[in-house]
Amino acid sequence: MIRVFVDRNAWTPRDPLSFVGFPPLVPPGDRKTPVRISVVFTWHKRRGLQMFDAWSKLYDDVQIGGPAFDDPGDEFVPGRYIKQGVTITSRGCPRGCSFCFASKREGKAIRELKIAPGHIVQDNNLFACSNDHVERVFDMLRDQKERADLRGLDARLMNLYHVDQILKTRIRYLWFAADDPTQLKTIARAGYLLGDMSIEKKRCYVLVGYGDETIQEAEARLERVFNLGFLPFAQLYIDEKGQRTSDNKEWRKLLKIWSRPAFFKAKMGYYKREDPRGKLF
Repeated sequence: MIRVFVDRNAWTPRDPLSFVGFPPLVPPGDRKTPVRISVVFTWHKRRGLQMFDAWSKLYDDVQIGGPAFDDPGDEFVPGRYIKQGVTITSRGCPRGCSFCFASKREGKAIRELKIAPGHIVQDNNLFACSNDHVERVFDMLRDQKERADLRGLDARLMNLYHVDQILKTRIRYLWFAADDPTQLKTIARAGYLLGDMSIEKKRCYVLVGYGDETIQEAEARLERVFNLGFLPFAQLYIDEKGQRTSDNKEWRKLLKIWSRPAFFKAKMGYYKREDPRGKLF
């Protein structure tokens, strides 16, 4: 099967049947080779449809889909639409955040999938899965040569069972999120539960510029995440049309600093972890 992507990024497969954009001068296979065009972002739909027309002139079985077309996701096949080493073990998310499409496209009910091997777990919300599923995911991770890179971790759902699984696994990164101020308390709790784990392993996506948030409010939240013992990575809100509603020179400066650890460590000048025990326990 030929797989086609609108653009190339760090997650794009690089095998001989993976292509970016319009057909090459020498098309692979024959007319009966199936072609699947994957579109991730809604603002790429128009280009994706143009690519669909171009590939359809050369092949009989061409289909277009992906998250941009509200594809709910099916069983995960390693290396098909995302590079080898990445795995997705569940679909859906119970949260229903207004800025996120995960629950709208895949549903609020978690669907636990057959676990395919991979050291990068890219689930929407792994901790929303059953303990049995989580345990099988960590068993798989402990069989991998590479250290585990876990994304989509919801600090609000993390408990001692999850911590036990983490501490028994070779970890490269744990990626949490603090997309609004109400999540700072649970980020503090997660830092406490993870004990003396290195700050280099504890990372946190921070959505900024959503709604009426000011630059000052966003930076204060980023600084708080850092002081709680996590490396924050700012992500400026982008709407369905691909517009950054707060995109200006000052916001770009904030992103430049708070997406590069060397920059924000230098800006802060020190690392001081808050002790949340007095507030949370």
